[in-house]
Amino acid sequence: MNVLELDKQHTWHPYNSLPSKTTILPVKTTYAQTIVLEDGTELTDAMSSWWSAIHGYNHPTLIKALKTQANTMPHIMFGGLTHKPAVELCKKLADLSGLPSVFLADSGSVSVEVALKTAILYKKAKGQNVSKFIALNNAYHGDTLGCMGVCDPQTSMHSLYGEYMPSNIFCNIDKIGNTIEQYKDEIAGVIVEPIVQGAGGMKIHSPEYLKIARKLCTKYDIPLIADEIATGFGHTGKMWACDHADITPDIMTVGKGLTGGIMTLAAMMTTRNISDTISSSDIGVIMHGPTFMGNPLACSVANASIDLLLNSSWEQKVQNIENIFTQELQSLNNLEIVQEVRNIGAIGVVELKSDKHALTVQEFCVKHGVWIRPFGKLVYSIVSYNITNEELYKITNTLKKALKSLK
Repeated sequence: MNVLELDKQHTWHPYNSLPSKTTILPVKTTYAQTIVLEDGTELTDAMSSWWSAIHGYNHPTLIKALKTQANTMPHIMFGGLTHKPAVELCKKLADLSGLPSVFLADSGSVSVEVALKTAILYKKAKGQNVSKFIALNNAYHGDTLGCMGVCDPQTSMHSLYGEYMPSNIFCNIDKIGNTIEQYKDEIAGVIVEPIVQGAGGMKIHSPEYLKIARKLCTKYDIPLIADEIATGFGHTGKMWACDHADITPDIMTVGKGLTGGIMTLAAMMTTRNISDTISSSDIGVIMHGPTFMGNPLACSVANASIDLLLNSSWEQKVQNIENIFTQELQSLNNLEIVQEVRNIGAIGVVELKSDKHALTVQEFCVKHGVWIRPFGKLVYSIVSYNITNEELYKITNTLKKALKSLK
């Protein structure tokens, strides 16, 4: 069986055509921070599998949790039933976030959908029939319909869907206070990616806008939604990016690092006030129920991943990563093709002035043993926390060579 030939015939990859217009690499196995291709080529992973493998690949603690649960109960419906892994996970997430009401979902996009629904239901339960949201320019919150509606229609990949998307209100980050004041009676909520805006540009912001949003959302009883799918579980150097502003949102979504990259799982957490208001109203319930919600395998791995994180020196590890990114990448600001270099926590970003170099950079890095996947004019790396200094320097040195080789 030729994997690539079959792939070209049948497999439609994300953000791609069928057959793919870009090179697809066949992976045979993984370990630690390493991807092994079918031909034996080894690549140091600079992407931590789309930012999810915070402990690296094949961590024995997570694999053990998966195998143990598989032998007991791989799956059971969550409607009318419950189980220990899910209950334990909800308690862990409640304790970590300060948000006691937890809804488990299948993926990050689904958790955002649930968050938007929850905010709308909260307002309805309070007698306010509103459904618009304030989101930020350059926002990205996922690929499903509600999520697309709170992604910036000018800069996101979803502009193709036009009038099919929900219509919402967008503002510059420095205008968030004025925008909330202006639309306070028309909105169901405010949704932000705290500190770091991900796929919308990998932009890094001061925490002040979060404090402003928190103050005004509290004043006007507007749910503040923090999308921590990309930033949560330590990526910015703190457990939650909201911690940089010392605020707690009314609703938080998490995913990606929740299971350490082993399985798909996400969650929405909210305040008791919101869940009680909805539950005690005529609405009564949240109308959402994924078939695989609360999957025991995923919950068991998530429990093990959270324990693994909390019992490690992850803060020091992430600080070390930040120090090396700062030290190694800043010199790239001197290159003519570079617009800006920025980094925080385990995230390092080089924004180019043009998007024409993405494929060339990726091919150079792969040829030199590093897996990286630029997004438009953004060349970035988000690494696992137990990466070695040697592996991290390999990534930064390869990036520097790739960018300095461009004409």
